[in-house]
Order: sequence, then C-alpha cells, then structure tokens
Amino acid sequence: MENAKIYEAVGGDWGDIAKDAEELGEEHIVVNLGPVHPSTHGVLRVQVELDGERVNEVRAATGFLHTGIEKNMEYRTWTQGVAYCTRMDYVAPTFQEVGYCMAVEKLLGIEDQIPERAQAIRVLLMELTRISSHIVGIGSGGNELGATTMLTLTFRLREDILRIMEDITGLRMNNEFIRPGGVLEDLPEGGIDYIRELLPGIRNTISEMQDLTMANPIFLKRHVDVAVSPLSALMALSMTGPSVRAAGVPWDLRKTQPYCGYDKYEFDVPVADKCDAYNRIKVKFEECYQSIRIIYQVLDELEKSAGQPVMIDDKKIAWPAQLSIASDGQGTSPEHVRHIMTESMESLIHHFKLVTEGFRVPAGQVYTAIEHAKGVLGVHLVSSGGTRPYRAHFRDPGYNNLQSLALMAEGGLLADLIIALAAVDPVMGGVDR
Repeated sequence: MENAKIYEAVGGDWGDIAKDAEELGEEHIVVNLGPVHPSTHGVLRVQVELDGERVNEVRAATGFLHTGIEKNMEYRTWTQGVAYCTRMDYVAPTFQEVGYCMAVEKLLGIEDQIPERAQAIRVLLMELTRISSHIVGIGSGGNELGATTMLTLTFRLREDILRIMEDITGLRMNNEFIRPGGVLEDLPEGGIDYIRELLPGIRNTISEMQDLTMANPIFLKRHVDVAVSPLSALMALSMTGPSVRAAGVPWDLRKTQPYCGYDKYEFDVPVADKCDAYNRIKVKFEECYQSIRIIYQVLDELEKSAGQPVMIDDKKIAWPAQLSIASDGQGTSPEHVRHIMTESMESLIHHFKLVTEGFRVPAGQVYTAIEHAKGVLGVHLVSSGGTRPYRAHFRDPGYNNLQSLALMAEGGLLADLIIALAAVDPVMGGVDR
C-alpha cells in the first residue's frame, strides 16, 4: 500500500482514473468525495479506498466549514447567542434556539416561570421544523440517486412550512424567535387559521413522497439491507434519533424526559425492526405524521390561551420588543418606540442597558438536552456571573451520527456509500459549529 497511487477525483475524470488503473493492472484506488458538496450534504470530505466498486475503507474528514459559532458566542450577550446557534443546523434552526434558551433559563433558575403559551409556541415551531428537516433529508437523498421529483416535492412542502415560519417570526430561516424567558412575540392575527389552511397540503405532500418510494422496486433494492447499523454499534457510537428508533428502541426525549409541555400532547414514537436505510426513512415519514398530530393539539391549546403572555414577567430578563407589520415590512411597533423614546426615561435607560449590555446570569454550569430531528441535541453552558457565556458547547446529533459512516459503508459498493451518508443526514453547519 506504501506505493499506492492517490487520485483526487474532481468530477468528469473517471475515464482517466480507470485508464490509469487498467495500466497498473489493478483497480485499487483512493478517491475523494467532496468537500465541494457532491452528495455530501454539506462541506464534508470523504476519503474512500476502493477495490474496483467495493469500498474497503471510509474516512469522513470534518472541519471544512469552521464557523466558530461556539467561540463567537463567548463575545456576545446571552440573548445575542440565539442569533449564532440558530445558524448551526440551518435545516432545523428552531431546535438549537430552544435548547440554548432552556439552558440559559436553567442557569437563571426561571424554568418554572416560562408562560405556557410561549411553551406551546415553541412546540409548534419545533414540530414544523422536524417535518421540514426529515423531508429535506429524504428528498435530497432521493435526488442524489437521480430521483429529482423527490427534491421537487421536498421544496414544495418546505415552502409551505417556511411561509408559516415567516408569518410567525418574520423570517424564513435563522429565525432568532426563541428568547430566554419565552418567545419574541405572540402569533400574528389570523396565524392559527393560516397554519390550519396549509397543514392538509403538507400532509398530502408527505403521502405523495411515500407513494413514490416505500413500495417502489428500485427504491427498495437501493435501500433495503443497505447501510445497516446493528443496535450494539449504535449504542457504542452514542447515536440517537431515527437511527436508534429504526433499530427498535423507542427512545425519544419528548417522552422519556418531557420538556416544553410535551407530556400534555398525545403522540406515538415510531419504531422499526432493523436500522437500515429503508427503515430510517420509514421512521422519519411516520414521525412527520406524529408531528402533524402534535401541531393540531398545539393549535387547539393556542386558541384557548389567546391573549396570555408569551414572555416572562421579569423585566430585567424579558426582551423589550413589540413587533408589528407596517408598510416597511416587519419591525418594532411605533407606539412601543414612542413610549420608550419620548414618554419614559426609566424605560429608555432600561431598554438601552438590556439591549447593549444584556442581563447577568449567576455563575454556574448547566446541561440540557432536547429531541432534535436528527437525535439528541445537548447544550452545555458555563457562566462566570457576567452578561455573556464563559463557555458554550453543543452536542450536535449529526456529528455523533456521522461516526457510523465507516461502519455502514465499508464492505459495500461505492453507490451504497451515498445512501449511507443520506441515511445519517448530517448538516455540516451543525457538525462544524
């Protein structure tokens, strides 16, 4: 192996590589997938050692995106940290916001003071995001196999969800809507009716994607018994999420360690009998239906709690914003600005200090965990008693799940490596946070 020739495959050059291999009298080659985004779900480099079409060894190399989010958070206030962590897994931003804010609230000792309506809005946004994340993973995996219709349907569904997110938060992605103490603003007028209007179309698109895949002979041949991970290996590699549930373990923190009021809602935890690519997708589809089931229950609760607060009463923590939609788009209510700027010197001083300096958090450290779409998202925060984190660290589920790539792909075909990577569904913003 010391004299083996290394090939850098950049696309369109397989003919040259095959010619060289033929002249050498062997088919043993080492090639790169990525890090320029060919079927890698982001800026991931995969070094593959091939013997013909058979994969002998796989090495996943991370670190090419290097966002530095966790280090940057040390130089921003606790509230500004939301704007950073929401950009980690950019396909599922709400989960990072909720996990981070729950950790800040635990440091402040105010977990029991978060308004129920704010908790319900958090659950609503998380379950919408869960559907979007699952479907983007399934659809992009299908596109990598040449099924472009899957990606077309994916973005049709995702567009409906992004419309809802924009209606509620003012932004399609990286919403920065969850804040320590609650949420930034209540639902807009007519927001619940708008969600109810779009949900049937979202459900129908999920069903249409299922019809195209789950009994399709080509899809079955490409996914059944491909990218298999035994349960023992999943446990050894600290994997979580749909992969573990596909192996038959109904482990979901929404059930085992409820948060944000999840214990009030009725839903099931889908499981399967083998963790292969097919059953992972099967579990994700079923989880989407369970998310819709939760969303309808949340909407009923929100209709009953109309007018209730969505932010903690403590004005030393509560973010001082009252959004409104005017002719120039979405911004702070003019009446709210007028009160702060011209009617109350105390409000002006308080607003200035809270926005520029931020609130202080008692010294200590906490760890919180929530059920992200891709598995367990952990948040470890350390406070030195100041207005910004001393240390912030996230356990991104995609990073841990990516460890299983070699286990799933080695010994299989190169074509199956792409399916194995899609089964893990990493988002590199979270992996390289």
